[in-house]
Amino acid sequence: MKEYEVIWEIFNKCPRNQMRDVFVEEVEIEDSEEYIKKKFQGKEVSYDKTVLNDGTIIFDIVTSQIKQRCSFTEI
Repeated sequence: MKEYEVIWEIFNKCPRNQMRDVFVEEVEIEDSEEYIKKKFQGKEVSYDKTVLNDGTIIFDIVTSQIKQRCSFTEI
């Protein structure tokens, strides 16, 4: 198991409102991709996974026509 800080961003679709919802939590998990699948279970979802040089894992997600991003940084 690894411990991560997870930052979940939900991007606002309104053209005049550039604010986004941001949630931060610490989780202890085996697999970040499995975490994403469980988080959006039962929904039609697509995502792209990127691993940065520093080990941060980023999932760019689209579900219900809303763009979201989950970033996992190992603690």
